[in-house]
This record gives sequence, C-alpha cells and structure tokens, in this order.
Amino acid sequence: MEKEHKPFRTTKLELKKPVPNDIEIAQAASLRPVRDVAEDLGIRPEELELYGPYKAKVKLEVLERFKDLPNGKYIDVTAINPTPLGEGKTTTTVGLSQALGAHLKKRVVTCIRQPSQGPTFGIKGGAAGGGYSQVIPMEELNLHLTGDIHAVTAANNLLAAAIDTRLYHENRQSDDALFRRLYPLGKDGKYQVGRGQFGRLQKLGIDPQHLDALSAEEKSRLVRLDIDPDHVFWMRGIDTNDRFLRGITIGQGPQESGAERRTGFYITVASEIMAVLALATGLEDMRKRLGEMVVALNRKGEPITAEDLGIAGALTVLMSDAIKPNLMQTLEGTPVFVHAGPFANIAHGNSSILADQIGLKLADYVITESGFGSDIGMEKFFDIKCRYSGLKPDVVVLVATVRALKMHGGGAKVTAGQPLDRAYTEENLDLLQKGTEHLFHHIGIASHFGIPTVVAINRFITDTDAELALIQNAVRASGKAEDCVITNHWEEGGAGAVALAQAVVKAAESPADFQFLYPLDQPIKQKIETIAREVYGAEEVDYSPEAEQKIAEFTKLGYAGLPICMAKTHLSLSHDAALKGVPRGFRFPIRDIRLSAGAGFLYPLAGEISTMPGLPTRPAFMDIDIDLQSGKITGLS
Repeated sequence: MEKEHKPFRTTKLELKKPVPNDIEIAQAASLRPVRDVAEDLGIRPEELELYGPYKAKVKLEVLERFKDLPNGKYIDVTAINPTPLGEGKTTTTVGLSQALGAHLKKRVVTCIRQPSQGPTFGIKGGAAGGGYSQVIPMEELNLHLTGDIHAVTAANNLLAAAIDTRLYHENRQSDDALFRRLYPLGKDGKYQVGRGQFGRLQKLGIDPQHLDALSAEEKSRLVRLDIDPDHVFWMRGIDTNDRFLRGITIGQGPQESGAERRTGFYITVASEIMAVLALATGLEDMRKRLGEMVVALNRKGEPITAEDLGIAGALTVLMSDAIKPNLMQTLEGTPVFVHAGPFANIAHGNSSILADQIGLKLADYVITESGFGSDIGMEKFFDIKCRYSGLKPDVVVLVATVRALKMHGGGAKVTAGQPLDRAYTEENLDLLQKGTEHLFHHIGIASHFGIPTVVAINRFITDTDAELALIQNAVRASGKAEDCVITNHWEEGGAGAVALAQAVVKAAESPADFQFLYPLDQPIKQKIETIAREVYGAEEVDYSPEAEQKIAEFTKLGYAGLPICMAKTHLSLSHDAALKGVPRGFRFPIRDIRLSAGAGFLYPLAGEISTMPGLPTRPAFMDIDIDLQSGKITGLS
C-alpha cells in the first residue's frame, strides 16, 4: 500500500480587522462536514462514528488497515516558561497546521488534548487556539465534545466506590461469608467466577475450576484484600473546579458507622485513568494498564491493584468509546485529532499516542503539542510518551514571546486579571536582551534529545519591529536552532505562519539523533537528578524523609524501572515560580514521590501541586450564556 499524497480540500478564511473575539470568529466560520475531512484522510465511512455533522470518532481499525504505510514527520510544539497569561502555544500549533495544509498544500494532521471544563468555566474560557488559528466547532471542543472526560469521571468514581465497598464488607463479614458472596454457587453446583475476578485468581495461582478444594487460609487470601484505610491513594474525580472538595470525609451515613475516613477529589483530568487513556496503544493495552493501577496498600504494605478488585474489565467497558480519537478541523479545514487531556503537572500533559499513530499513517506531517514549557511537557513527551509509543520526533517548535522574555529578563510580575507593567507594552530592548538567556536554555533542552529546533516568535500587537528583530538575530547568530521565525497566525491564520511552516519542512529533513535523557534501569534518584540538572539547571537535589521512604518502598515493590514524570511549577525552570530567567546554584527539593503504575511512571512532587483547581473571584462562567432565539453559545473565548 502506498501513502496518499494529494493535498486536502481546505477552507478560505475571511479575515477581519480589528480581529473579532474568538467565539465570533469560530461561529462565523465555514465548517466542512466531518465526513469530508475524514475522506481526505482516507478514512472510510464505516471507520467513522458521527457525533453530529462536524465531529466524529475514528475506529482503531484504521491503524490495522494502514499499518504498512510509512510514518510522516513528527513535530512537537513546545514553549519557554510562560507568563500566567499564556503565550499562544495552541494557537501556534493550529496556525502552523493551517499554514502547512492550506497554504503549502501538505498533508498535515494536528493532534491536541481535550480541554477540561474546569478551566473553561473557571479561568481560561476555552482552549481551542485563538484568533484565526482555532479548532472548530470551538464550543463543542471546550464543553462535552464526545463525552470522553465524562467516561473517565465515571470509571474513576466506580473504582473509588469499589475500594470503599470492599473495605466496608471485609470489615463486616467473615472469610466464609465473603467467599460465598464473591463466588456464589450456581444452579449447576459450580462456583460462579466473573471475568473480572480471573486476574486475582491468576495472581494467587488459584485454578478457578478448583475453588472447592481451597483451604481456609487460601480462601482468606483470595477474598480478603485487607486494604489499609490509611493507605488508600485513589480519590473521587469531577470535571469542575471545586476547591471545597479537595478534602472531604466519607462514610457518615447511618449504615456506614465506623467506616469514616478522610479523602478528597481531584479534577478528572488529574485521574490516572486519563493518563492511561493518553498512553494506551490499543484496547488490550488499556485493559492491562487499568488493571495495573495501584489504588491502595494492604496492611502488609503490598500494592492493591484495580485487577485485585475485579474491576479492570468494567473500567475498560466504560472507556471503550473514549479510546477512539475525536476528529475535528481547523478554521481552514485541515484535520485535527482531539484526544485525551492528562494534567500537565502530575501526569505527562500530552494528547494520545493513538491519535499520533493514526495521524502519522495518514499524513506527511503530524503537529502535536506538549503541555507547558520544554522543561515539563516536552521532556515528558520524549521520556515517557515516546518510550511507550516507540515513535521518534523529527522537529521541535519552540514558542516564545517578547512579553515572556521580558519577564525572564527581570520585568515586573505578571498577574492574570491585572494591567501589564509598561515594560511589557512599550519597547524595552535591554530587558528583552537579558531574557534571551532563558530562550537559549530551552533550545539547549531540546538539544539534549538530539532534535532540530525551530523557534517561533508569536507576535503580539504591542511588539515592536526592533524587539522582534533582536530575538530573531540573536537566535540566528547563535547557530543553536535551525531557524527563528516571526509568526502572525492569530491575526492572519495560516498565512501568518507560512514562514514557520517552511522552516519546519526544511528542519524535518535535517538529521535527528533522538535519544532519551536517561535509561530506565537507572536508580530512581539518578533519573530524578539527571532531569533536575540537565533540564532545570539545578545544582543538587534534596529529598524529604517521606521521599526517601517512597524511593525505598517503590524500589522494593519493583517499580524503580519506571520513567519519571516530574511535578513542578510551569512558571519557572526551577521549583519556585518566582525564580525567572535561568536560575543558578539552586537546590531542587523533592517532598514526595507517588506512583502511577498503570500509566507507567513515578511522579516526584517539587513543592505543592494542587490537583483540584479553585474558582477565581470572577469565574469565566459569568460571561457564558446561550442566545435563546438562535441557540448560539456566547462568552467562550
């Protein structure tokens, strides 16, 4: 089978000045039927599950049909450490894709994460790109889409209920009573064993056909997980910013007396199930990963998994539609896979492996985006996502802005919702020059992995020609990147990113010598210290007593060979959001280390990382409404 090389049919933009707000642009756009978008990719109608006229799920059978095709070029869009306002990484991702597909006539697929409703209604108001570089329908992308996040919520909370139910019944029933209820006798006189229960039997080496021959001790081992209520790691999830659910007490009903315990909620995208969805390479792999999730320890300190609870099969059923990538389009009609949305702090912050794999078979270029800056999302993209996918990237696009570089050069604090200091809205070459050191550090991070880098300067209205020229000339003179290109895709769509697209096409032909930052067989501490020194620039790493204990514990339990998914602030190269530029001589503190065995990584915590955001004083939901006559949603941005 030969790869299709004909260009996609695209949509011409009708640009307006001044640029309208995002939702006005999106709602005025001409949308192509998603069937046509799929047809351009070579996806058959029977491989598509429609969710209305403009979005669909793509069945995984596509991968099998195209398995013998060569992969296209694999490009990751990352950034420097941003201001709290964001620097337009998703907008750049979309603008680059539009430039490649609609203007250079290349076959390109964009792969991005699905945004959580927490930030949508809380602070951001949307995450579909911006201006004339957006994914549409933007309202549907930012809200329910096809229900994947809801499926994760349902699976997460079913597992939470299963843990507490098992605790409840084990505390109230004898071994014999538990055995009779878990493995009841059928009318045929045989013990009834559910498919979800085979994992526990296999783990203990028990033949399901000979349950009648078990000794009392074997029966007890089989039915009594002996979960330690003080070491239950799994929490409930909800896709809403709700600070008052961060800590809760459960088991206060009249029938649950004596079963009370403290727990909490995280936002759904922080659930390990979301990370599993993003890293799974197929339904079988997802079933295996869900079963391997460690949800608690027993009183002997041994891990209790979802498979031990007999629930991994049910979780897979709840996730069986969510595993299929969602197909959408950009404003200029090029195809987009929106799939998975793992937290970029405690998880790896990248869209799904499956979406990338399908895109690489169907297109000549796949543009994906890693969460936060190169020090977090890109490092995890390489060291975690690429390890599990087996895919090798060809180019890194590093997004920078004048505003962020001025901040890293010593500019005044930037606070969301507060007016910017004059240094950010007026020309200040001295401040900008100092900030370029931060940019060069991020270019150096990509160099550690052997990948050619193209710097994209996302132009803002307040940027002056002299400021843009300073950055561009400094990068080009250094020879440390393949090129440095000024983009204006927010205002011009793909036309404003043609130079960037040309630079990416050229860089993709340059030799890449991709290599991981560390081998998996290194001890846990050595892997952590490699990341801290080589990526963040730390001098030393300090471990709390709790972190030391976890390192010993996870090593003993056999999890030392997992990759590291560092959880730290995205606003600095260091652990401290206030340390801008390129901090030196700092000690990187690890206060705790946690396990995501199903997703397949350990995540050390550097500082306090909240997994349940709170709502601000004036949440974004105050601007969101629906026009009762037209049915149009208003207020998303």
